Amino acid sequence: MARVMYFESVRSSDEGMLAVGTVVMNRVHSREFPNSVCAVVGQPNQFAAGALSRPMQEGKSRDRALRVASRVLSGKRHRAVGNAMYFHTAGRTYKYSNMHYVAVAGGNAFYTRNPQTGHSYIPRQQIAMAGPRTTLEAPRRFRPATRQPGYQLAAFKPIKPRRPQPKPAGPAEPTIEELILASNGS
Repeated sequence: MARVMYFESVRSSDEGMLAVGTVVMNRVHSREFPNSVCAVVGQPNQFAAGALSRPMQEGKSRDRALRVASRVLSGKRHRAVGNAMYFHTAGRTYKYSNMHYVAVAGGNAFYTRNPQTGHSYIPRQQIAMAGPRTTLEAPRRFRPATRQPGYQLAAFKPIKPRRPQPKPAGPAEPTIEELILASNGS
C-alpha cells in the first residue's frame, strides 16, 4: 500500500496519499478487481510503473507513505473520494461522458465511471486548471453514503430528486370508435 501511495503522490500531502489509498481499497472491495492490495496494484497499466519493484528513495516521503498506509489499512478513508475507483493526474481532462469527478487531491483527479451517479462531478475546466496543491470536492449536496464505519462504498447520491412536472393537457386522442366512423365516411 505504501509503495503505490508513494509513487502515485510522492510530492503530495497526506490527503493526496490517503485519496490514492482509498482508491486502492475501493478496488480491493470491488468484485471487478482482485481482492488483495498487491494484486490490485500489480495490474498492468493501472498504477505507476514499478510501484511494486522500484525502491522508495526519499526518506520523508517514504516515512509519510508508510504512516498514511497504516491508517488506510486500519480503515481510514478519504471522505471526498467516496467510492471512486479511478484517478488520473490533475491538469488533464478526457471527454468520456461516464467520468464523474468527485475530488481533486494531491495532484490527482478522482472519478467514478458510473453514469447513474447523477451529476456529482467537478467541472472539467477546474480539473484542467488544478495543480498539485489544489483540493476540490464534488458539490456539498452530494453526500457519500457509507456501508460500514471506515468504508465509503456507496455512490454519491443527490439529497432529493426533483419530481417530474406534469405534461400540459393537449387535445384528447380519438377513440377506436371515432377512428372507425371517420374511416367509413359516416
